[in-house]
This record gives sequence, C-alpha cells and structure tokens, in this order.
Amino acid sequence: MILKDYLTLAEIQKDIREGDLTCVKLVSHYLHQIESKAHLNAFVEVYQQEALQKAATVDEKIREGTAGKLAGLIVGLKDVLSHTGHGVQAGSKILHAYKAPFTATAVQRLLDEDAIVIGRQNCDEFAMGSSNENSSFGPVLNAQDITKVPGGSSGGSAVAVQAGLCHASLGSDTGGSVRQPAAFCGVVGTKPSYGRVSRWGLIAYASSFDCIGPITKSVEDAALILEVMAGADEFDSTVSSRNVPAYSGLLGSERKVRIGYIAESIENESIAPEIRQRTKEVLERLMEEGHVVEAVQMHTLAHLLPTYYILTTAEASSNLSRFDGVRYGHRSNEAVDLESLYKKSRTEGFGDEVRRRILLGTFVLSANYYDAYYTKAQRVRSLVRAETEKFFENYDFFISPVTPTTAFTIGEKTEDPLQMYLADIFTVHANVVGCPAISIPNGTDRDGMPIGIQIMAPYFGESDMLSFARQLQRLIGESLAMS
Repeated sequence: MILKDYLTLAEIQKDIREGDLTCVKLVSHYLHQIESKAHLNAFVEVYQQEALQKAATVDEKIREGTAGKLAGLIVGLKDVLSHTGHGVQAGSKILHAYKAPFTATAVQRLLDEDAIVIGRQNCDEFAMGSSNENSSFGPVLNAQDITKVPGGSSGGSAVAVQAGLCHASLGSDTGGSVRQPAAFCGVVGTKPSYGRVSRWGLIAYASSFDCIGPITKSVEDAALILEVMAGADEFDSTVSSRNVPAYSGLLGSERKVRIGYIAESIENESIAPEIRQRTKEVLERLMEEGHVVEAVQMHTLAHLLPTYYILTTAEASSNLSRFDGVRYGHRSNEAVDLESLYKKSRTEGFGDEVRRRILLGTFVLSANYYDAYYTKAQRVRSLVRAETEKFFENYDFFISPVTPTTAFTIGEKTEDPLQMYLADIFTVHANVVGCPAISIPNGTDRDGMPIGIQIMAPYFGESDMLSFARQLQRLIGESLAMS
C-alpha cells in the first residue's frame, strides 16, 4: 500500500475526515516502510501490534467525534524517552533489557491527544555524539546517501522522518542534537527554550542543557507538537509555569523583523562553500523583502565550544554515576568485590565516547581543577548569556548556518574527536544560553545532501520564532523554485 507523502498533520486529518484514510491504514503504511528500509537502522524497536491497536481505537474516537488534536500523528521516540513498560536504553549496553517504569511527561501529553507511538529510535549512546555512530545498536544511515552520517545524537529520529518511517519524532537537544541531524536530513528540528518542556522521563546527559524537541517535515507540525508538550509539570522543578501560547494558531505573521548574523560565521573558509552561498542568498532575500539584516559582533562566541564541553562533561560525569551495576542495567560477571563491580560494569557497559566524556567531566570537577575549569566555565556562560540578551535588545532573531558542512562520510571523523566536536559549533550557543532555536531546510549541495539554516530567538520567544520560520520556509521554497 502506497500513500502520498504528507507534509503536515492537517493534510492527514483532512483525508481521514473525508474517508480517504484511516489511522490503521496509516500505521500499516509506516510499518511497511520501516520493514522495507530496515537497513537505515533508524528504529531499535517497533511497536507493531500496539500501534495497530491504538490506531483502531483512535479511528473509533474520530468516528465518535471525541479524538484529540493529534489524532493521525504517528510518532517515534528517541531512545532516551521513557514509555511505561517499553525498553529505553539510551543506545547503551549498560541499560540492556531495561524497561521504563513510567512515561515521560512530553510523551504522555502526546498520547493524551491521541498521537500513536510506533517505536523507539536509534541514537548516539546517552545522546553523546554528532553522527549517530556511537550507538551500541550500530550507526544510523542517512536515507539520502547511505554512505553518510545522519547527524546526532537524534540521528534515528531525523532519518525516520526523512525516510517516511513515521510522520514526526521526539528527540533531545543538548548541544544541537535535534537541529544538526535535522539539517543533515533535510527536515525541521526545533529546540525550545530551556524549561519550556518538562524533562521528566528523559534520561539525562547534561541537566542544565537538555531539551526535548520535535523533528517534523513542517514548521506547522513543530508548532502544534510543541504546543501540546509544553507547560508546567509537578514532576520537574526546572520547567516554567508560564502559560503556553497556541503556537499553531500564531503562524500567520508577515511582520518585518530585525535580524543579526555573524559575518565570520559565513565568510570563514572552514564553512563549506555551498553552505556559505545558500546562507548569503537567504539573507539577501530577507533584505529584498524589507527586513533589516545586519552583521554584528559577539565577542564571547569564541568561548562557546570549550564552555559547552567543560560544563556538559561535568554534568554527564555526575548524571551517569547512577549507572553502577548495582541497582539496574548491566552488571559484570567478572566482579569480585564492590570496587571491581563498579569498574568492570561501567567499563563493559559504556562505549568509548561516553567513557571519554565521563573522564573529562570527572577531571574538571576534581578538587585541583574545579576552579580552573568548571567555575571559570560557569562564569563564561554567564557572560555569553548577558551578551546574547543584549543582542536581543536590538534584534528579533539571530541567523546562522546549522552546521559547517553537510553530512560527512561514516567513519570520517571517528578518530578525531575534536573535528567531531566542531560539528556543533553553530548549535551549542542556544543551549549554553537556554534560548529557542530551529533548523529548517535550505536547499542542497551539489551532491544532493541537505543544507540547513538556523534561527535563534530570545528566551521564550518560540511563538515569534516559529512564525518567522514558516515565513522563511516559504521564501526559501520560492527561491529554490525559481533557481
């Protein structure tokens, strides 16, 4: 059974209302797609019977007129989000066979509105990576070119949407892990403000950076999913109690805005020429449309990557200390005492990249180096946040490429962690300061590999950001059609 390629949930719901489609047919279609494209390794577990049963229930609710606003949405979950009774492994051997005892708040809110979860998706181990090569389940392949990486850490989630294995995915974004794979796969990746969406039920990497965000084909669906997920939660003390705007109903603005960009981020020779060109063309088109577009300087940005990696590895060291072979997860059979149980269980259970980041984090938190690294990085984070807030006093949005290159070849950067970390150079800013950001498709390079462009907005500026992203997506589409 072949269905048309739906861009938005609204199109799906229209066909359901008109009797041309049912949720059962839709789930069956996606299950066939998952099976036929299993070589992409996007899913680590598929909930076939459960999804079909839920689809039948939602179809009945649609007939009765009692269905939720997400009826017809078939969604996949990154393997760091808890779903009661289902496996959640964070792509790691250390959580082999572990099943979640509760459901993440963000997931539950989608379920409450009749979204259908079709399975859990491959990711870099504990969300640590920019290429989805660090998973214990093996690498995910980019559907556009299977010799290329999909980006990470939410690579499986991005490929699932790219390849039509589900309509949308939920990923997590600690330093760009939703936006970077979205750019590599030619889809939309949205990171909300820190505290906009509850982290309850998300396996933690770096708690002051982690955000749950949707990966979709359209800005419209990103707005609707975020609208459903966001808001206060009694289980998460870091989530904001601010009212959640009806993002999906506020996408029609065509107002002229002020945009800032860093000239060096586009002119730098380390940026792929086609990404530089596509970004320049977008900025020029925005000026033609009457928007104010200006080059600016932000002096603290040079310190973003070291600040990000010092703080996130420190938090990872602390968060991952709970995986010790005692209470749950992998336990070494070679342990002879408590100390060897810890050492052997963690050595056997964690992969190379996770061990590397734990060691780095433990080092910067050690007594002799705490002030030299961790304390200093926290001070720099405050300076970056202050300069970013000052920037947004004069500008509505900050625009940049999402990545310095398009998707690179599998294995190309695995032996050079520094080069891999540089893949996050444009995305970590939003996580360091807690602002929302979105990646939308911006054409392709000469090899047909997707290019993304990033919009960053002020803290809790999701409504304006999503509206502008939709406007920009239309402009980009018009420009590509004319070229």
